Amino acid sequence: MLRTRNADEGSALGTWVKLSSPESVEILAHAGFDFVVIDLEHTTLDLGACSTHIALARALGVDPLVRVPDHGQSTIQRVLDAGAVGVIVPHVDTADQARAAVRATRFPPHGVRGSGGTSRAGRWGTLPRADYLRFGNDDALCIVQLESPEAVANAAEIMAVDGVDSAFVGTADLSMSMGVAAGSEEVRRLVGSVLDAAAAAGRPLGTAAATSGAARSALASGYDYVVLSNDTSILASGARELVSAVHGSVDEPVVEGVPR
Repeated sequence: MLRTRNADEGSALGTWVKLSSPESVEILAHAGFDFVVIDLEHTTLDLGACSTHIALARALGVDPLVRVPDHGQSTIQRVLDAGAVGVIVPHVDTADQARAAVRATRFPPHGVRGSGGTSRAGRWGTLPRADYLRFGNDDALCIVQLESPEAVANAAEIMAVDGVDSAFVGTADLSMSMGVAAGSEEVRRLVGSVLDAAAAAGRPLGTAAATSGAARSALASGYDYVVLSNDTSILASGARELVSAVHGSVDEPVVEGVPR
């Protein structure tokens, strides 16, 4: 997906998964998304639901990423052994934190991830050990999320870390930490510097978008992939549109920033 996709193949489009029901992943896969991001940071999803989502996405040909809740090595290891193609690690502000995230995704001597070849990632013990280790060291994606002024200032150094496969700009948290609106000129300026740093480092860069128009704009501005909306918002907006079509307009919700 993010590692192999190139300009001839176009940009990748994903969405967040926040509901525990496996039907979410099934519906999103049939809708045509390239990948899903199972969100363990801003939901109450547990590892059991996460594992089910990963298995279903893989079966349907959709790449499952997992946004882990923090930098904890144990969660990163468990979701990768559950078969995730990679992790998004939130709040990576420094190159040292990026190196720690990389080490959590890699086996020794490149990292500290433990061996779990009898897991889904090891095809329940039937995958040759060399293939299992090669996936962990060469193919598992380590994506760092940049969402603070400090992270933006360190973007070039972070993306130069060996093993960082991609970066993801969290504009909602970035703007909140700056005390400005998500669409402000200050945020656009900082984001522009991250786009430049990613291009210089040859790293794919992604972001989130709430609407199809915002997603198209992000891709046109140089992002390589976009996480568009999420299963809960898609359900909520669809329900509101149906009710509005029958009974007339309903009050619009107040939304600050970009749904993540």
